[in-house]
Amino acid sequence: MGIVSGLLLLPLAPVRGTAWIADHLLREARRQVHDPRAVQARLAALNRALDEGAIDEAAFEREEERLLALLERPYRPTGRTPTMDRAQRRHG
Repeated sequence: MGIVSGLLLLPLAPVRGTAWIADHLLREARRQVHDPRAVQARLAALNRALDEGAIDEAAFEREEERLLALLERPYRPTGRTPTMDRAQRRHG
Protein backbone atom coordinates (compact mmCIF):
# COMPACT_ATOMS: atom_id res chain seq x y z
CA MET A 1 0.00 0.00 0.00
CA GLY A 2 1.45 3.32 -1.03
CA ILE A 3 1.53 6.53 0.94
CA VAL A 4 -1.34 8.12 -0.98
CA SER A 5 -3.64 5.12 -0.67
CA GLY A 6 -2.66 4.78 2.98
CA LEU A 7 -3.64 8.38 3.64
CA LEU A 8 -6.88 8.04 1.70
CA LEU A 9 -7.83 4.87 3.58
CA LEU A 10 -6.81 6.23 6.99
CA PRO A 11 -10.38 7.26 7.93
CA LEU A 12 -11.42 3.60 7.47
CA ALA A 13 -8.84 2.32 9.97
CA PRO A 14 -11.30 2.18 12.91
CA VAL A 15 -13.78 0.21 10.80
CA ARG A 16 -11.12 -2.22 9.63
CA GLY A 17 -9.87 -2.62 13.20
CA THR A 18 -13.38 -3.31 14.46
CA ALA A 19 -13.96 -5.86 11.69
CA TRP A 20 -10.66 -7.57 12.58
CA ILE A 21 -11.65 -7.80 16.25
CA ALA A 22 -15.13 -9.07 15.35
CA ASP A 23 -13.64 -11.76 13.11
CA HIS A 24 -11.33 -12.96 15.88
CA LEU A 25 -14.13 -12.97 18.46
CA LEU A 26 -16.35 -14.96 16.10
CA ARG A 27 -13.59 -17.49 15.43
CA GLU A 28 -12.95 -17.94 19.16
CA ALA A 29 -16.66 -18.29 19.92
CA ARG A 30 -17.01 -20.98 17.26
CA ARG A 31 -13.98 -22.81 18.65
CA GLN A 32 -15.44 -22.73 22.16
CA VAL A 33 -18.88 -23.90 21.01
CA HIS A 34 -17.30 -26.92 19.33
CA ASP A 35 -14.85 -27.71 22.17
CA PRO A 36 -15.54 -31.36 23.15
CA ARG A 37 -15.18 -30.59 26.87
CA ALA A 38 -17.75 -27.79 26.65
CA VAL A 39 -20.14 -30.00 24.68
CA GLN A 40 -19.77 -32.80 27.23
CA ALA A 41 -20.47 -30.34 30.05
CA ARG A 42 -23.62 -29.18 28.25
CA LEU A 43 -24.68 -32.81 27.81
CA ALA A 44 -24.23 -33.40 31.55
CA ALA A 45 -26.27 -30.28 32.35
CA LEU A 46 -28.93 -31.44 29.91
CA ASN A 47 -29.14 -34.81 31.67
CA ARG A 48 -29.46 -33.07 35.05
CA ALA A 49 -32.23 -30.84 33.69
CA LEU A 50 -34.12 -33.93 32.49
CA ASP A 51 -33.62 -35.71 35.84
CA GLU A 52 -34.87 -32.63 37.71
CA GLY A 53 -37.91 -32.30 35.46
CA ALA A 54 -36.85 -28.90 34.12
CA ILE A 55 -37.27 -30.11 30.52
CA ASP A 56 -39.41 -32.77 28.90
CA GLU A 57 -38.21 -35.83 26.99
CA ALA A 58 -38.81 -34.28 23.55
CA ALA A 59 -36.76 -31.16 24.34
CA PHE A 60 -34.04 -33.36 25.82
CA GLU A 61 -33.84 -35.51 22.69
CA ARG A 62 -33.69 -32.52 20.34
CA GLU A 63 -30.89 -30.84 22.27
CA GLU A 64 -29.02 -34.10 22.85
CA GLU A 65 -29.09 -34.82 19.12
CA ARG A 66 -27.73 -31.36 18.35
CA LEU A 67 -24.93 -31.69 20.92
CA LEU A 68 -23.97 -35.18 19.80
CA ALA A 69 -23.76 -33.90 16.22
CA LEU A 70 -21.26 -31.29 17.42
CA LEU A 71 -19.13 -34.05 18.93
CA GLU A 72 -19.30 -36.19 15.78
CA ARG A 73 -18.11 -33.47 13.44
CA PRO A 74 -15.35 -31.56 15.19
CA TYR A 75 -14.73 -27.92 14.36
CA ARG A 76 -12.03 -27.38 11.78
CA PRO A 77 -11.13 -23.73 11.35
CA THR A 78 -10.65 -22.86 7.71
CA GLY A 79 -8.60 -19.75 8.26
CA ARG A 80 -11.22 -17.83 6.31
CA THR A 81 -13.15 -15.15 8.10
CA PRO A 82 -16.58 -13.73 7.22
CA THR A 83 -14.91 -10.48 6.13
CA MET A 84 -12.65 -12.40 3.76
CA ASP A 85 -15.64 -14.31 2.38
CA ARG A 86 -17.54 -11.09 1.63
CA ALA A 87 -14.54 -9.53 -0.09
CA GLN A 88 -13.98 -12.63 -2.20
CA ARG A 89 -17.65 -12.69 -3.26
CA ARG A 90 -17.44 -9.07 -4.39
CA HIS A 91 -14.27 -9.57 -6.41
CA GLY A 92 -14.56 -13.13 -7.48
